[in-house]
Amino acid sequence: MFQDEARFGRINEPKSCWVKGERPAVPSQIVREYTYAYAAVCPFDGTMDSLVLPVVNSAAMTVYLEEISKRHSDKFILMFLDGAGWHREGELKIPANIRLAPIPAYSPELNPCEHIWDELREKWFHNIAFDSMGAVEDRLVDGLVALENDKPLVQSTTGFSWIISCI
Repeated sequence: MFQDEARFGRINEPKSCWVKGERPAVPSQIVREYTYAYAAVCPFDGTMDSLVLPVVNSAAMTVYLEEISKRHSDKFILMFLDGAGWHREGELKIPANIRLAPIPAYSPELNPCEHIWDELREKWFHNIAFDSMGAVEDRLVDGLVALENDKPLVQSTTGFSWIISCI
């Protein structure tokens, strides 16, 4: 599996869109409130596991790893992730059925989970101004659940399906 985190909040960027007839009014706001989505994807079969947490740190990462360990208790997981400080051992508690492996530094293009964030932002967060963080989290959970339930989309979005078909 490949793991990553992304920040979602009440700051939005208006995106271009097609409208017939008249120019659309697109809301814009700058409110610096954020929540974080943790996700891990398996490009081979399209499995995705996600969790929304209020912070990114070793304690939150430990909670996420424990959740993944419970969801896949019958499997051993090799999880590739970037070099964020909270991914390093120390305060981080790694479950027995998970092994962490770093991807090379400064190479987000090697992490297929990055494409999941693009998909979420494009389909669930474009041209929307949220009234509260609760609304952001609700929308984020809806998007993550939809992706978790659509394994073919996750598999094609993570971009490894052509490699797998060659094996």
